[in-house]
Amino acid sequence: MKKLIIFDLDGVLFDSKKNMEISWKNVMKTYKIKKKFTQYFKFVGLPFEAILKNLKISKNDISGISKFYNKISLKNQNKIKLYNNVRYTLNHLKKKKIKIGIVTSKNKIRTLKLIKKFCLKFDIIVAKEPKFIGKPHPDQINFALKKLNIKKKNAVYVGDMKVDYNCANKAKIKFIYASYGYGKKFPYYKNSIKNIKKIFKILYKIFEEIFVFNIFNIPNFFIYFFFEGFIT
Repeated sequence: MKKLIIFDLDGVLFDSKKNMEISWKNVMKTYKIKKKFTQYFKFVGLPFEAILKNLKISKNDISGISKFYNKISLKNQNKIKLYNNVRYTLNHLKKKKIKIGIVTSKNKIRTLKLIKKFCLKFDIIVAKEPKFIGKPHPDQINFALKKLNIKKKNAVYVGDMKVDYNCANKAKIKFIYASYGYGKKFPYYKNSIKNIKKIFKILYKIFEEIFVFNIFNIPNFFIYFFFEGFIT
Protein backbone atom coordinates (compact mmCIF):
# COMPACT_ATOMS: atom_id res chain seq x y z
CA MET A 1 0.00 0.00 0.00
CA LYS A 2 1.47 3.34 -1.09
CA LYS A 3 2.55 5.83 1.57
CA LEU A 4 3.30 9.51 1.13
CA ILE A 5 5.29 11.79 3.43
CA ILE A 6 4.77 15.45 2.54
CA PHE A 7 7.23 18.04 3.81
CA ASP A 8 6.91 21.75 4.28
CA LEU A 9 9.99 23.51 2.92
CA ASP A 10 11.18 26.41 5.12
CA GLY A 11 11.81 25.43 8.71
CA VAL A 12 11.57 21.71 7.93
CA LEU A 13 13.95 20.86 5.09
CA PHE A 14 15.71 24.21 4.77
CA ASP A 15 16.81 26.90 7.19
CA SER A 16 15.99 29.98 5.13
CA LYS A 17 15.50 32.53 7.91
CA LYS A 18 18.57 34.57 6.94
CA ASN A 19 17.38 34.70 3.33
CA MET A 20 13.95 35.88 4.47
CA GLU A 21 15.46 38.57 6.68
CA ILE A 22 17.66 39.97 3.91
CA SER A 23 14.77 39.94 1.44
CA TRP A 24 12.33 41.61 3.84
CA LYS A 25 14.80 44.31 4.90
CA ASN A 26 15.28 45.17 1.23
CA VAL A 27 11.49 45.43 0.89
CA MET A 28 11.37 47.73 3.93
CA LYS A 29 14.02 50.01 2.47
CA THR A 30 12.68 50.11 -1.09
CA TYR A 31 8.99 50.47 -0.25
CA LYS A 32 9.44 52.56 2.90
CA ILE A 33 7.65 49.95 5.00
CA LYS A 34 7.99 50.22 8.78
CA LYS A 35 6.98 46.66 9.58
CA LYS A 36 10.07 44.99 11.06
CA PHE A 37 11.26 41.50 10.19
CA THR A 38 10.12 40.20 13.58
CA GLN A 39 6.58 41.29 12.68
CA TYR A 40 6.87 39.69 9.24
CA PHE A 41 8.26 36.47 10.68
CA LYS A 42 5.20 35.90 12.87
CA PHE A 43 3.20 35.06 9.76
CA VAL A 44 5.77 32.85 8.01
CA GLY A 45 4.11 29.73 6.65
CA LEU A 46 1.25 31.61 5.05
CA PRO A 47 1.38 32.49 1.34
CA PHE A 48 3.43 35.68 0.87
CA GLU A 49 0.42 37.74 -0.24
CA ALA A 50 -1.43 36.65 2.91
CA ILE A 51 1.53 37.76 5.04
CA LEU A 52 1.38 41.21 3.44
CA LYS A 53 -2.35 41.44 4.08
CA ASN A 54 -1.82 40.52 7.74
CA LEU A 55 0.77 43.31 7.94
CA LYS A 56 -1.83 45.74 6.58
CA ILE A 57 0.18 46.45 3.42
CA SER A 58 -1.75 48.37 0.78
CA LYS A 59 -3.37 46.11 -1.82
CA ASN A 60 -1.91 48.30 -4.54
CA ASP A 61 1.63 47.44 -3.41
CA ILE A 62 1.24 43.68 -2.94
CA SER A 63 2.01 42.61 -6.51
CA GLY A 64 5.10 44.81 -6.80
CA ILE A 65 6.42 43.83 -3.38
CA SER A 66 5.93 40.13 -4.17
CA LYS A 67 7.98 40.39 -7.37
CA PHE A 68 10.69 42.42 -5.66
CA TYR A 69 10.89 40.04 -2.68
CA ASN A 70 11.17 37.03 -5.00
CA LYS A 71 13.97 38.73 -6.94
CA ILE A 72 16.01 39.49 -3.82
CA SER A 73 15.37 36.04 -2.39
CA LEU A 74 16.64 34.35 -5.54
CA LYS A 75 19.80 36.47 -5.49
CA ASN A 76 20.51 35.34 -1.92
CA GLN A 77 19.85 31.61 -2.14
CA ASN A 78 23.38 31.03 -0.87
CA LYS A 79 22.04 32.10 2.55
CA ILE A 80 19.74 29.06 2.64
CA LYS A 81 21.03 25.89 4.28
CA LEU A 82 19.83 22.31 4.31
CA TYR A 83 19.09 21.06 7.82
CA ASN A 84 21.24 18.23 9.18
CA ASN A 85 20.19 14.71 8.15
CA VAL A 86 17.69 15.86 5.52
CA ARG A 87 19.45 14.16 2.64
CA TYR A 88 19.89 10.95 4.64
CA THR A 89 16.24 10.93 5.67
CA LEU A 90 14.88 11.53 2.17
CA ASN A 91 17.14 8.86 0.69
CA HIS A 92 16.16 6.35 3.35
CA LEU A 93 12.46 6.95 2.75
CA LYS A 94 13.01 6.33 -0.96
CA LYS A 95 14.85 3.09 -0.21
CA LYS A 96 11.79 1.96 1.72
CA LYS A 97 9.60 2.72 -1.34
CA ILE A 98 7.84 5.55 0.48
CA LYS A 99 6.84 8.46 -1.74
CA ILE A 100 8.00 11.91 -0.70
CA GLY A 101 6.60 15.30 -1.61
CA ILE A 102 6.61 18.99 -0.82
CA VAL A 103 3.73 21.34 -0.06
CA THR A 104 4.94 24.89 0.50
CA SER A 105 3.73 28.48 0.52
CA LYS A 106 6.90 29.49 -1.32
CA ASN A 107 6.32 30.36 -4.97
CA LYS A 108 7.02 27.81 -7.69
CA ILE A 109 10.10 29.42 -9.26
CA ARG A 110 11.98 29.84 -5.99
CA THR A 111 10.95 26.37 -4.81
CA LEU A 112 12.14 24.57 -7.95
CA LYS A 113 15.43 26.49 -8.11
CA LEU A 114 16.13 25.67 -4.48
CA ILE A 115 15.41 21.97 -4.96
CA LYS A 116 17.63 21.93 -8.05
CA LYS A 117 20.45 23.77 -6.25
CA PHE A 118 20.61 21.07 -3.57
CA CYS A 119 20.05 18.20 -6.05
CA LEU A 120 17.01 16.80 -4.23
CA LYS A 121 14.34 14.66 -5.87
CA PHE A 122 10.70 14.32 -4.91
CA ASP A 123 7.72 12.42 -6.26
CA ILE A 124 5.66 15.61 -6.22
CA ILE A 125 6.28 19.30 -5.52
CA VAL A 126 3.28 21.54 -4.89
CA ALA A 127 4.35 25.16 -4.50
CA LYS A 128 2.08 28.17 -4.18
CA GLU A 129 0.49 29.09 -7.51
CA PRO A 130 -2.51 31.29 -8.37
CA LYS A 131 -4.65 28.17 -8.86
CA PHE A 132 -4.23 27.30 -5.15
CA ILE A 133 -5.76 29.16 -2.21
CA GLY A 134 -2.79 28.11 -0.08
CA LYS A 135 -2.29 27.17 3.55
CA PRO A 136 -4.14 26.71 5.83
CA HIS A 137 -6.57 25.68 3.07
CA PRO A 138 -5.90 22.01 2.22
CA ASP A 139 -6.06 22.36 -1.58
CA GLN A 140 -2.31 21.85 -2.11
CA ILE A 141 -2.23 18.69 0.01
CA ASN A 142 -5.37 17.37 -1.65
CA PHE A 143 -3.81 18.02 -5.06
CA ALA A 144 -0.72 15.98 -4.10
CA LEU A 145 -2.83 13.09 -2.80
CA LYS A 146 -4.98 13.00 -5.94
CA LYS A 147 -2.00 13.28 -8.28
CA LEU A 148 -0.23 10.31 -6.67
CA ASN A 149 -3.43 8.39 -5.91
CA ILE A 150 -2.73 8.23 -2.17
CA LYS A 151 -5.42 7.60 0.43
CA LYS A 152 -5.59 10.13 3.26
CA LYS A 153 -4.92 7.46 5.88
CA ASN A 154 -1.62 6.73 4.16
CA ALA A 155 -0.31 10.30 4.12
CA VAL A 156 1.55 12.46 6.64
CA TYR A 157 2.43 16.15 6.56
CA VAL A 158 5.59 17.37 8.31
CA GLY A 159 5.58 21.05 9.25
CA ASP A 160 6.86 23.52 11.81
CA MET A 161 4.10 26.14 12.03
CA LYS A 162 0.56 26.18 13.34
CA VAL A 163 -0.65 26.91 9.81
CA ASP A 164 0.90 23.58 8.74
CA TYR A 165 -0.98 21.74 11.48
CA ASN A 166 -4.24 23.44 10.46
CA CYS A 167 -3.61 22.54 6.83
CA ALA A 168 -3.01 18.86 7.64
CA ASN A 169 -6.02 18.82 9.96
CA LYS A 170 -8.29 20.26 7.28
CA ALA A 171 -6.92 17.75 4.76
CA LYS A 172 -7.64 15.00 7.33
CA ILE A 173 -4.15 13.55 7.30
CA LYS A 174 -1.63 12.95 10.11
CA PHE A 175 0.74 15.73 11.18
CA ILE A 176 4.30 15.64 12.53
CA TYR A 177 5.61 18.80 14.16
CA ALA A 178 9.24 19.72 13.39
CA SER A 179 10.24 21.40 16.65
CA TYR A 180 13.65 22.44 15.25
CA GLY A 181 11.88 24.83 12.86
CA TYR A 182 10.38 28.28 13.35
CA GLY A 183 7.08 27.69 15.11
CA LYS A 184 6.18 27.04 18.72
CA LYS A 185 4.71 23.82 20.04
CA PHE A 186 1.06 23.52 20.98
CA PRO A 187 -0.38 20.88 23.37
CA TYR A 188 -2.48 19.27 20.64
CA TYR A 189 0.56 18.28 18.56
CA LYS A 190 0.62 14.52 19.15
CA ASN A 191 3.81 13.83 17.24
CA SER A 192 6.96 15.94 17.25
CA ILE A 193 10.62 15.55 16.24
CA LYS A 194 13.73 17.51 17.30
CA ASN A 195 15.70 16.27 14.30
CA ILE A 196 14.31 15.17 10.95
CA LYS A 197 16.08 11.82 11.31
CA LYS A 198 13.77 11.05 14.25
CA ILE A 199 10.82 10.94 11.87
CA PHE A 200 11.19 7.19 11.46
CA LYS A 201 10.14 6.43 15.03
CA ILE A 202 6.99 8.50 14.58
CA LEU A 203 6.23 6.90 11.22
CA TYR A 204 6.51 3.49 12.81
CA LYS A 205 3.83 4.48 15.31
CA ILE A 206 1.60 5.80 12.55
CA PHE A 207 2.21 3.02 10.05
CA GLU A 208 3.14 -0.14 11.95
CA GLU A 209 3.53 -2.05 8.73
CA ILE A 210 5.68 0.61 7.06
CA PHE A 211 8.82 -1.52 6.95
CA VAL A 212 6.93 -4.70 6.08
CA PHE A 213 8.64 -6.98 8.57
CA ASN A 214 5.43 -8.84 9.34
CA ILE A 215 5.69 -10.99 6.23
CA PHE A 216 7.88 -13.10 8.52
CA ASN A 217 5.37 -12.92 11.41
CA ILE A 218 7.89 -11.19 13.65
CA PRO A 219 6.17 -9.83 16.81
CA ASN A 220 5.75 -6.04 16.92
CA PHE A 221 7.85 -5.88 20.10
CA PHE A 222 10.95 -7.09 18.23
CA ILE A 223 10.17 -5.04 15.14
CA TYR A 224 10.08 -1.82 17.13
CA PHE A 225 13.40 -2.39 18.87
CA PHE A 226 15.10 -3.46 15.66
CA PHE A 227 13.63 -0.43 13.95
CA GLU A 228 14.64 1.96 16.74
CA GLY A 229 18.21 0.68 16.83
CA PHE A 230 18.57 0.70 13.06
CA ILE A 231 17.45 4.29 12.65
CA THR A 232 19.24 5.87 15.60
